[in-house]
Amino acid sequence: PRHKCGNQKSCAQNYFAFKIISGAANVVGPSICFDDLVLMSSVKNNIGRGLNIALVNGTTGQLLKTDAFDMYSG
Repeated sequence: PRHKCGNQKSCAQNYFAFKIISGAANVVGPSICFDDLVLMSSVKNNIGRGLNIALVNGTTGQLLKTDAFDMYSG
């Protein structure tokens, strides 16, 4: 069976599934999947160098904001 975000197991009831994948240098960008919806990825063109963060409402699962913080440039 297929599980949300491509995980190996299903989450318990009343829990959200998520998967965070780190990038690999400049070759593969990071991605964030939450409850079977890709929030950030190179395909969506909303990732950047450094920390990529998605702010999600913990009760409803609604995406509130995405952003990237460049830790290299200061």
